[in-house]
Amino acid sequence: MSHLTNRRMVTIAMMVAVLLVAIDVTVVSTAMPRIVADLSGINLFSWVFAIYTLTTSVTTPIYGKLADLYGRKIVFTVGVIIFLVGSMLSGLSQTMMQLIFFRALQGIGAGAVMPITFTIIGDLFSGEERGRMQGLFSSVWGIAGILGPLLGGFFVDYGSWRWIFYINVPIGIISLTLVWMYLHETFERRQHKVDYLGAALFTVSISSLLYALLNGGKPHYAWTSPTVFGLFAAAVLGLILFFVVESRAREPILPLSLFKMRIIAVSNLASFLASAVLIATQVYLPMWIQSILGHSATSSGLTLMPMSIGWPLAATIGGRLMYKAGSKLTAVLGGVLITVGCLWLATMGVAAPYWYLIAIMVIIGLGMGFSMTPFTVLIQASVPWRMRGAATASNTFMRTLGQTMGVAIYGTWFNHSVSHFVKAQFGAAGPPKQFDRLLSPGAVHVHVSTSVIHEVQGILSHSLHTVFLVVGVTAIMTLASILLLPLHKTVMQQQVQE
Repeated sequence: MSHLTNRRMVTIAMMVAVLLVAIDVTVVSTAMPRIVADLSGINLFSWVFAIYTLTTSVTTPIYGKLADLYGRKIVFTVGVIIFLVGSMLSGLSQTMMQLIFFRALQGIGAGAVMPITFTIIGDLFSGEERGRMQGLFSSVWGIAGILGPLLGGFFVDYGSWRWIFYINVPIGIISLTLVWMYLHETFERRQHKVDYLGAALFTVSISSLLYALLNGGKPHYAWTSPTVFGLFAAAVLGLILFFVVESRAREPILPLSLFKMRIIAVSNLASFLASAVLIATQVYLPMWIQSILGHSATSSGLTLMPMSIGWPLAATIGGRLMYKAGSKLTAVLGGVLITVGCLWLATMGVAAPYWYLIAIMVIIGLGMGFSMTPFTVLIQASVPWRMRGAATASNTFMRTLGQTMGVAIYGTWFNHSVSHFVKAQFGAAGPPKQFDRLLSPGAVHVHVSTSVIHEVQGILSHSLHTVFLVVGVTAIMTLASILLLPLHKTVMQQQVQE
């Protein structure tokens, strides 16, 4: 980087960009019950999240290499502009299908922000300073976790949900303006072989799997139908070809050799499962709070906030604890807390006190902080310096994939449960025409009888309860995978010396 670069202003620009992306999931999840009520299509609910995380996970490693080829400033700008265009179009959406398509565009842009941000910070700061910067940017995620639900709730309750997307535009423009004013780069162009074929195969296979999962069991899409069977076959074939390509690629998106190391394989598996649990709480809890308990969107945002406070708190404590009690014990503590919180959520009834939800969010947040921190440290400690970037990126990739697959599987289960309970409740006649609008916190304003509203809310509560049961099973699987980690001392003995 040129000596003309203003490090402070560029750092602020990067923090604003990270805030832009970090705030997205929580702000959208808080507003989703109202979006479903306005646009209809509760069966497409999960796609809004799944498509965003999928396109983000696929494009993230590609942007990192493009930044080495064409410069950080240009590629960062392209990514942010794509994100902002996707945001504007998402806000203008008139149907659920339009929103899903534009969310995919948002995700393609979001994939540029994280890798290039940390690349720029790595260029600007020395090794010792980078550690301090990592802590600074981690705090941005904590702030986003607090602001996101509150902003989402505020716009829904006092304005329009469309503003959760429009607000991205001025924030993004601020970041881009600072970058172009204060970042003056002189970089050494590094030649990379971008793994476009691997990215394409992964996208096609996972998209086929998502489409099969989220549409299977619906009219014209029976689980045994040729269409669904063909989608599953395409997913399996695509993944097989993806692994073949990755094993031969000079610079693969997902270096398979890393997964031969037990510590990385187990840490990535646990991260995958824990991320699936995380997305479930962010996506389905706001619907429970707003549509079942009848609280405002702002209230649902406030309920999610304790998790965002507990996570960084536990991460800070866990960072110290793991060098005293051991990495595995710290991660196991996190897994136990996640499991306790999820099982409490799965057994909670409609009449449970509101503070139960807050306590559950605190417990899960603490669990995430205690478990995720050791995973990152263990992965980085198990490889030499030259492989550290790829190893860390593999963990980020698996976390994003865990969110994508988690929301797809939970969405499949949710759609199946809704369909089952609708048939049981309304029979061949089917649900009322205003079914999706009845999911809104403002359902009392829909012109149907109170009994119908109660019936619909009963269907929704039973369906969400079954989702929380599956989340509880996922939490148990997370804890089981953490128990497979080698002991702290063993890991340190196996650490590769540079």
